Amino acid sequence: MNVPDGFIPLWQCFIYAILMLISWIFTLKWLVGSLLKLKKEESNFTKLIKYIILVLFLMAFTFILQAFVIPVPYGVGISLIGAAIITIILRSPWGAVLVMTPVLLTQWLLFGYGGLTTMGVNIINSGVVAGLTGFYVFRLTKPLDKILRTLLGGFFSGFLSLFFASLAVSVEFWLAGTFPLAKGIMWMGMYSSMIGILEGIMTMIVCIILLVLKSQAKKSRINKKVTPNVIET
Repeated sequence: MNVPDGFIPLWQCFIYAILMLISWIFTLKWLVGSLLKLKKEESNFTKLIKYIILVLFLMAFTFILQAFVIPVPYGVGISLIGAAIITIILRSPWGAVLVMTPVLLTQWLLFGYGGLTTMGVNIINSGVVAGLTGFYVFRLTKPLDKILRTLLGGFFSGFLSLFFASLAVSVEFWLAGTFPLAKGIMWMGMYSSMIGILEGIMTMIVCIILLVLKSQAKKSRINKKVTPNVIET
């Protein structure tokens, strides 16, 4: 749902750019903290390489995911975002800002999707709004059973991350005088609700895969501990 140049006045774009820079301060703080934790652990170089590969994979995955856009009257085209998946995998809402920034820049440079003056507002919507929503909705389901959290938390974190990011666009367009608020919310809300179901299902499937992988890794660690050492005589 990248906002193109010309839809928002330049003075408002400047405000969103400042908000984007503030979000990147929090993102860099989280990123440095994560890398320092890896440094303290054993085999930190291998884990660091895996972490970099994971982030690059999420960037490629997000880029492909957002390639299919549905046009919306009184709004901008809506696509799947993937912000909730990113925040759940990287365990931080700022992971979405880290991944979305190069993705949005690449989309603009290669295809002209979005805009340069609106880069700030697009990162705020896809990274901050969608990222914070997806992360904290999933976190709210922490008291639930693992399976329920995977199903309900996964679905609603994905659904609401896209839905609230779409509503943010409607409010921004209203503040810019581009579209009426009521019509923007109606159309963006209706389309994002439909696409949000797909976002929710996709996020839920990823959460199921993560749960299975985590369970297998836990069983593997237990088996290694209980297996007696073979002593050659």
